[in-house]
Amino acid sequence: MAAKRGTKTSMKNMEKELLCPVCQEMYKQPLVLPCTHNVCQACAREVLGQQGYVGHGGDPSSEPTSPASTPSTRSPRLSRRTLPKPDRLDRLLKSGFGTYPGRKRGALHPHVIMFPCPACQGDVELGERGLAGLFRNLTLERVVERYRQSVSVGGAILCQLCKPPPLEATKGCTECRATFCNECFKLFHPWGTQKAQHEPTLPTLSFRPKGLMCPDHKEEVTHYCKTCQRLVCQLCRVRRTHSGHKITPVLNAYQALKDKLTKSLTYILGNQDTVQTQICELEETRASLLQAIEECQQERLARLSAQIRERRSLLDGSGLVGYAQEVLKETDQPCFVQAAKQLHNRIARATEALQTFRPAATSSFRHCQLDVGREMKLLTELNFLRVPEAPVIDTQRTFAYDQIFLCWRLPPHSPPAWHYTIEFRRTDVPAQPGPTRWQRREEVRGTSALLENPDTGSVYVLRVRGCNKAGYGEYSEDVHLHTPPAPVLHFFLDGRWGASRERLAISKDQRAVRSVPGLPLLLAAERLLTGCHLSVDVVLGDVAVTQGRSYWACAVDPASYLVKVGVGLESKLQESFQGAPDVISPRYDPDSGHDSGAEDATVEASPPFAFLTIGMGKILLGSAASSNAGLTGRDGPAAGCTVPLPPRLGICLDYERGRVSFLDAVSFRGLLECPLDCSGPVCPAFCFIGGGAVQLQEPVGTKPERKVTIGGFAKLD
Repeated sequence: MAAKRGTKTSMKNMEKELLCPVCQEMYKQPLVLPCTHNVCQACAREVLGQQGYVGHGGDPSSEPTSPASTPSTRSPRLSRRTLPKPDRLDRLLKSGFGTYPGRKRGALHPHVIMFPCPACQGDVELGERGLAGLFRNLTLERVVERYRQSVSVGGAILCQLCKPPPLEATKGCTECRATFCNECFKLFHPWGTQKAQHEPTLPTLSFRPKGLMCPDHKEEVTHYCKTCQRLVCQLCRVRRTHSGHKITPVLNAYQALKDKLTKSLTYILGNQDTVQTQICELEETRASLLQAIEECQQERLARLSAQIRERRSLLDGSGLVGYAQEVLKETDQPCFVQAAKQLHNRIARATEALQTFRPAATSSFRHCQLDVGREMKLLTELNFLRVPEAPVIDTQRTFAYDQIFLCWRLPPHSPPAWHYTIEFRRTDVPAQPGPTRWQRREEVRGTSALLENPDTGSVYVLRVRGCNKAGYGEYSEDVHLHTPPAPVLHFFLDGRWGASRERLAISKDQRAVRSVPGLPLLLAAERLLTGCHLSVDVVLGDVAVTQGRSYWACAVDPASYLVKVGVGLESKLQESFQGAPDVISPRYDPDSGHDSGAEDATVEASPPFAFLTIGMGKILLGSAASSNAGLTGRDGPAAGCTVPLPPRLGICLDYERGRVSFLDAVSFRGLLECPLDCSGPVCPAFCFIGGGAVQLQEPVGTKPERKVTIGGFAKLD
């Protein structure tokens, strides 16, 4: 019983939220003004008529007549509507707001209709179409209808099809736009006819359209424009007026606003005891003040009384809470977004009042004469804490390799964030019914995070938002990241087998190598016209692959003269170390017959090497035969075309299939796929002719211990 009485009290307090600011009656077909306030359609017409606008009060979603309706049953409130008082309309129209009929406009300027909002006393621009360009607040209509039924305002709803005297209606039909008793509903919806498919609803005096329609194109709204803060349809999206705007599906706007409103409402409801405690504290302070000193009684009592009234308004504001609870029952997404925007701002102001509580006076009169100039100056310069703005994800430092590394920053003038929430999900999985499920990391400190064990060959979308005492801020823009197509292979560089190790400089961490040709290459280049011998310098990875799929990435210095990046059989690579072939001397020509027919014997076999040739910031993409010529350097410009060198190259080895793929490691766009002989252990390899440098991709997380198995040696990192 107590809960039932509490519900009735909350509904009763909510009544002031449902009153039109013009006629002071419950809303009837309310329209949403651009300032987010509501006004009855009939009242809006009357206000425009008083201003002299004729023909601009069109109803964006007028209420058609029902099968057996009369003017009184079509709009029951018209018979009892109290027209706005003339003196009230005069105050609205003469208070300095609006565009009056006597104002002349130039022929080149469109006729813009202005409306004086009675709620905010602002001059609202309606555009050229007037009321016809406004959305109808269907959510507010539903809340009014539920309120009327709960408190029985206006008596019972009668059947519109009964012979006199009519019975009380028990069902409504949106298709027929009428209310019925049980017998009349069966009579007008006979079995076996199309009307039998009509779905009954609760009886109502106002039938609304099923969904929110765009007033410009009469299409169902499907998106929300963040820039214009307006619901739009598919036709609105392609119009030039929304070019470059941030437009999101209405489902995203629905979920974001519902989360905000739910959290704010939960905070208000959870602090009712706190408000009551604050009121008790203020009353006790007032009692102590009356006993302390008589001279300052009136001044301090006035301040405390005003503050008590302010705090009592939070308790009396259960009408606002009740209205918010009713709005949260709305399931029509566009209608909810339309109604919740203004309501969330009001709840946020109430929340801020709870967080900034302090008694306006104390019982102490120790310092009757006090200079508060410094404090007043500080108060005038005080800025209330706001929620953090949407973070900006640093796309230059955010990447996916063995793990996902996410880095972000707050805008320059954003309030600070105490911690962050990261949400991420895969976009390449089959869609499932219901809202999209995000994986979440709560209370992340700092401006970077590591997401471990991502699925290979997937696309992840990530976003982040900040939080402080004022609450959660907006989400950042979504960032999409491709993960590597196979598990990442971790290895170091081992130059022990290189033919000319004195020309190779490997970094201390064994993840970078540079070829330093020195004086011998210069002397050889001087004798180039008469013939010279230039050897290939080779450096291998210290891990051999014997099964499965593996992926690794590296960056090649664009200024490198000639670099080959790829893989090869460990045994064949070691054989080539004993004496690398002469790649420049005219005396070495693989096609001249000096190979003793070795090529002809292995035409059908997969090559033991697969390399991608890079030189002077370009990649040579030749045919399969030319691109897999191994260390001989047979590929040349005549074999294919060149493409620009990407920032990072990716190599994907499929050992079972005997295939190796070369990728752009940033966009994961395929560059070349080649066959490879995988009859034995396969090693990553890098070849240098002349100056060049290669840097292996650094792993995101901590490198695990692993055993090196190249060349018969074994060691732990």
